[in-house]
Amino acid sequence: MKLVKSTIKSKKYYYLEHSYRYNNKVKKARKYLGSIIPDNLEEIKAGLMEFINRKKWYDELDRIKKNFSNEFKKLPKKAREKYLENFLIKFTYNTNRIEGSTLTLKETARLLEDGITPRNKPIKDVKEAEAHKAVFEELIKEKDDLSLKLVLEWHKKLFENVDMEIAGRIRKHPVAIAGSKFEPPMSIELNYLLREFFQWYKNHKNKLHSVELAALVHLKFVTIHPFTDGNGRISRLMMNFVMQRNGYPMPDIQYSNRNSYYNALERSQTKEKERIFVQYLIKRYLKEYKKYT
Repeated sequence: MKLVKSTIKSKKYYYLEHSYRYNNKVKKARKYLGSIIPDNLEEIKAGLMEFINRKKWYDELDRIKKNFSNEFKKLPKKAREKYLENFLIKFTYNTNRIEGSTLTLKETARLLEDGITPRNKPIKDVKEAEAHKAVFEELIKEKDDLSLKLVLEWHKKLFENVDMEIAGRIRKHPVAIAGSKFEPPMSIELNYLLREFFQWYKNHKNKLHSVELAALVHLKFVTIHPFTDGNGRISRLMMNFVMQRNGYPMPDIQYSNRNSYYNALERSQTKEKERIFVQYLIKRYLKEYKKYT
């Protein structure tokens, strides 16, 4: 990206200019800056790059949706069911492992496929894996759209066999996130923030690209942090609900990538720049489903 100066009738004007390849053609993007170079030039550069990337990324995302959907529809019913079962196992393993579960992927598979409880593992980890499977299976079949009522039901099912005191209940006390600089909202703010969130979702669900919408649903909800425990798991379920509802294959944030995932969340929250996490998720998603592009 370069800064271009133009002189018209002895007056100087400045532009940002960037050449990029799109659909095997070289294209040029330009941003008018005015007669003086603005102080926030780096921020403007970032905005222009985001505009360029969005066009490229969203075309790739739409190809993923089309190609995945075409392939999935051709599968026999049993093969479609097996695909979802395999995704459920990996998703349950990773989302719970991120939150401290000690179950291995193999133990999670044997538990959820065959009902074999692993030895010498906390019963809490077992119950949470079983509950996550139940919620995911409901999520796939759900006809209603996202709502506070639905999310509270999911949270209740996740925790009713582990900690009934917090299951399906909005917290009434402060919380802190271990190792994070971000401070969640005070409990007195939660009712207002949740109403605002679901109103935002209603207003934007048909305006934003589905993958961007899913990323923002995750980020915004986990930032509100309305529960004593389970905010990350619920947010990732909500993200996947949006993805599958709009015909996209669902992402699985792997435990091995947890550091970059946490970093993207924290940077978005502390800097109050949503695009940091949105870009992170889109890049991870494009990598995860590269074969469909």
